[in-house]
Amino acid sequence: MKLETNWRDYLRKMRGTTRGSPPRVSNEEIALSWLGAFCGIALLGWLGEHYFNEGDRVLLIGSFGASAVLLFGAVRSPLAQPRNLIGGHVLSALVGVICWKCLYFMPWLAGALAVATAIALMHATRTLHPPGGATALIAVVGSGEIHRLGFWYVLTPVLLGAVLMLVIALLFNNLARSRRYPEIWF
Repeated sequence: MKLETNWRDYLRKMRGTTRGSPPRVSNEEIALSWLGAFCGIALLGWLGEHYFNEGDRVLLIGSFGASAVLLFGAVRSPLAQPRNLIGGHVLSALVGVICWKCLYFMPWLAGALAVATAIALMHATRTLHPPGGATALIAVVGSGEIHRLGFWYVLTPVLLGAVLMLVIALLFNNLARSRRYPEIWF
């Protein structure tokens, strides 16, 4: 790996390469993104409230909010495809649980190691899904209930939640003629 040696070139990179904001999407696209995200998160929240512990709503973890942005707001993104959604979350959850179990006495190190390792593993397996980093971190910094789940965290809420989000994305994103999901499965 070659590092930047000229400090002016290094700082110049931070200016960005384009000017202006990204193009605005249509009102239809905004409405579809809103409705899809609402349906996906509402389903997880409702199921979590009715079938899981009421105190922690374990089925609804924060990283699924970021997944909803990709699944319903960036439908064609490679990061939103089923392989990335499922693989990214599951691998990251597994890494997070292992890091917590090995380094629970140093949560700052466990969290950093979990996120960094999850990113590397997602790159290596071509399952990069940015919310996966949060899934790994939640396994470390989550509540006592998350920690008590141990490796069950990988299955519920992570795998179950990701599969439910995928089902909603498949059903919802193919209703409108302007959308198609997925672009690729594996």
